[in-house]
Amino acid sequence: METMNIACDQLRSANSKELHVLAVDDSNIDRKVIERLLKVSSFKVTVVDSGSRALQYLGLEDDKNSAQFDDLKVNLIMTDYSMPGMTGFELLKKIKNSSTLREIPVVIMSSENILTRIDRCLEEGAEDYLLKPVKLSDVRRLKDSILKSEGDDEFRQIESQKRKRNDDRSPQKPTPKLARL
Repeated sequence: METMNIACDQLRSANSKELHVLAVDDSNIDRKVIERLLKVSSFKVTVVDSGSRALQYLGLEDDKNSAQFDDLKVNLIMTDYSMPGMTGFELLKKIKNSSTLREIPVVIMSSENILTRIDRCLEEGAEDYLLKPVKLSDVRRLKDSILKSEGDDEFRQIESQKRKRNDDRSPQKPTPKLARL
């Protein structure tokens, strides 16, 4: 029973913490819209205007200094598909090929409803593909999904710690005594 209470407390703390989203879009208007939707949904938001700036923020560009961002955990990346320079699809591939960042969910946003593009993004590892204009209901659904997956991860960690404690507490099997001859 105690373990269940601890797990519930951990899930509640996961739900109450502010999730951090990195929003990537070359359009100033679209950046402001997505930033507002995310803030209304209680996300911490960082916005950048290109895929290369997103990589810089995440520390994936070797020639840029990203030390100032080391302590900021990103829980979700939302990126426009069509951007000059680096597309959202190219950004997705770089993130999913990174050993340190591949677990961060990436959502692609686009005003173009092209089935082959959607399939390609999902096959490459995108969490979702949202059609613009992004709606508040889309953002809330994403938040629920992130909280559920983070809660599941924390629950698995708690269960693992519980098993380890139980293993440490279990009495050692007595060694059989040699019979006296």
